[in-house]
Amino acid sequence: MRILLHIDDIETWRDALAKRLPDADIVTADDPAEQRRDVDYLAVWKPPETLLREQTRAKGIVNLGAGVDALLNNPARPEGVPIVKLRDAGMAELIGDYVRYGILHFQRDFDRYRRQQARREWRELTVDAKRDWPVGVLGLGAIGAKVAAMVAADGFPVHGWSRSPKNLDGIACHHGDAGLNELLGEVRTLVLLLPGTGSTRHIVNAETLAALPAGATLINPGRGSLIDEEALLVALGEGEEEGRLRGALLDAFPDEPLPEDSPLWRHPRIWITPHMAGPTPLEEAADQAAEAIRAFEAGEAIDTVDPEAGY
Repeated sequence: MRILLHIDDIETWRDALAKRLPDADIVTADDPAEQRRDVDYLAVWKPPETLLREQTRAKGIVNLGAGVDALLNNPARPEGVPIVKLRDAGMAELIGDYVRYGILHFQRDFDRYRRQQARREWRELTVDAKRDWPVGVLGLGAIGAKVAAMVAADGFPVHGWSRSPKNLDGIACHHGDAGLNELLGEVRTLVLLLPGTGSTRHIVNAETLAALPAGATLINPGRGSLIDEEALLVALGEGEEEGRLRGALLDAFPDEPLPEDSPLWRHPRIWITPHMAGPTPLEEAADQAAEAIRAFEAGEAIDTVDPEAGY
C-alpha cells in the first residue's frame, strides 16, 4: 500500500502515519516525481494541481482537515475517487474555546472598554445577563453541534441552523430559508461554522446582516467565502462609532494570508486572527486518517464527502 502525503510539517505527519500504518510506503511531495506516481491513497491538505495530475490509480483521498472546498475546487482532482475528511478530530473543542472567547469579548464589553482605554475614560458599563444574550450557530455538523453545546453549557441561549432538520438537546434548531430568517431575528452573536459551498457563499450578506438586531456581533471561525466583505463593512459603519453591526471576530478569509491592502485590517471594530481557531491536533487527526485508509483498503463502508453538496 502506497500513500502520498502532502501537508505542512510533513515529516511529523509522516512519522505519525508510519507509526499507525507500519506496512505502508509513505511518499511525500518532496520525493522525486517517479516515486510519487501511482499511489493507492492520498492524505493531503490543499495539494497543488501538479501533484494531483500525477495520480492515475488512487483508490481514496483523505482530506487532512474539515474544510474540503480547496480540494473539491481543484481542477486536477481525480474524478470518481472517494474523499474522506476529518470530522472534529479534536478541532471542535478548540474552535469552541475561540467562539466562547468571542462571545464574552462582546457580552462583557471588552471591545468598548478598549475604546474607553484609548480615550483614558474610566466608566463601568452594565453587564448584560447571559440569558439575555442569545447566540446563533450556522452549521450543525460534527464541529458546529459541539460548539453549540459548549456555548449552551455556559448559560447562553443557543439557536442552531442547518439546511435540513436537526434535533439537538438544549439547542433551538432551525432549518431552511424560513428557519434562517427566524434565527437571525433572535440572536446577538452570529457564529459561522458552515462548509464553503456554492449554496453557502456570501450567506452573510446585506440582507442577512440587516435581519440581525441592531448591535449584533459576528464570529467567523468557519470559511472565508461565507461573508460578503463589502456588505460587512457597510454594516459595521465607519470610524469609531458603532454601525448596525457592533463588531466582528474573523478567522477565515477568501484569500489567505489576508492581503495587506484589505480594508478589514484597518477597521476599528474588526478583530482578525490568522486562521488559528481550530488547529488540527496531530494525534487525533492521524488516528482518523489511518482509520480511513484501513477502511478504504478493507472495502468497508465509510462516510465520504458528497462533491455535489460540498461536504
